[in-house]
Amino acid sequence: MLRKMLFWGAAVVFPLPLLFTYDAVALVPQQLKLYIFLGLIAYAWWLLAVLLSVRPVWLERLIGLPSIYGLHGMLGVLALATAYLHQEYSYAPSSGARLLGDWAFYGALAVLCYSAFFISGWLVDRSRLLLRAKGLLEKVFRHRLSVWIHRLNLLVIVMIFLHAHLLVRVNQYLGFMLLFDAYTVLTFTVYAWRKWISPDAFLAGVVVGNEPLGTSARRISIRLDERCDAVRPGDFLFLSFEAVSREWHPFSVTDNGQNILTFTVRTHGDFTSRLDGVTTGTRVRLEGPFGRFDSIAQGQPPERPLVLVGMGAGVAPLLSLVSEHHTTRQIRLLWSVRTPEDAYYRSLLDEYEAASGGQLTTEIKTGRFRREDLTRALSTEEIKQGTFFVVGPGPGVLGQRRLLRRLGVSPLRLHDERLTM
Repeated sequence: MLRKMLFWGAAVVFPLPLLFTYDAVALVPQQLKLYIFLGLIAYAWWLLAVLLSVRPVWLERLIGLPSIYGLHGMLGVLALATAYLHQEYSYAPSSGARLLGDWAFYGALAVLCYSAFFISGWLVDRSRLLLRAKGLLEKVFRHRLSVWIHRLNLLVIVMIFLHAHLLVRVNQYLGFMLLFDAYTVLTFTVYAWRKWISPDAFLAGVVVGNEPLGTSARRISIRLDERCDAVRPGDFLFLSFEAVSREWHPFSVTDNGQNILTFTVRTHGDFTSRLDGVTTGTRVRLEGPFGRFDSIAQGQPPERPLVLVGMGAGVAPLLSLVSEHHTTRQIRLLWSVRTPEDAYYRSLLDEYEAASGGQLTTEIKTGRFRREDLTRALSTEEIKQGTFFVVGPGPGVLGQRRLLRRLGVSPLRLHDERLTM
């Protein structure tokens, strides 16, 4: 909790050098200075959102990718709000500066609206109607288009950068402009380095297996060019297959290997439905690993049970936790599947259960676990003391979290991964 509070505090600290410097050198009316401050805050927050978009692994290991995405999205909302106040209550003598500022604002508004609907789960995970609408619209607005629209944030930043350079009340202060430019150049340098230049930003490997599982999933095995000891149980990586496209998609590791990684992929959507065409020998790039499931599990007292709730292909990261801890920790795995044929890891779970010495208990159910199912399956100790991990589609995860909280599970012991990124 303290780490997350400090992380969110970065949003407050990041704009301060710009504000203090401008306040020290600028000779403008105090009221106008206030609205300039709002513009500088918005600009700094957009820069910080770009820095977070490179998904720094060291930061993810500290606070988790959902928290990074959460602040990234919140910065977009807050920056737009402060930019609106800046636009409404300040004035720009230069027509070019006004035009650039207006274009940047409406471009940022378009990106925010698109992202809230297609990229984040803020809305669609909570409404079946919106989820269906998204599924229909994604046939037109495909993932690659989503990536490029999201990158319009970079164009927005460039327009605001030029907007500031055209304003006399800003560009006449050399010291401030040097700091303003340093913020911008550093942000774009970090982004370009991580996305296109850094030699160690990505892992690489080759597909050594691709087989169907049940009615709507595949198991893909990738042999890494070099062993990766950083991969931990419960982790996920972003994968890009040369034979399919250069798009990046997140998939969870199914076991705890470091030389050969296996991924269980739900074949749902434009990209994943094409993975049956990925042949042995296909080159793959991998970004990551990401995830905090194992560090959370390791941080729990040994006597505290782990309760794993997986939906469909969401069992993948939970299987790797089971593989790592089934002989040393009390674990209960609840796996809901769409059809009996989709229980493709039943035999593997039986092997883990037999080898666990009574530590592991599994239950597979066709259809979602209802309240009465959870009441029957979970012991009083597990409800009061257990650490819960819930993985599955966004709406399903939210539903399971609500049920577990109604049973008495503290939200501090509920950890989830939503398969909607």
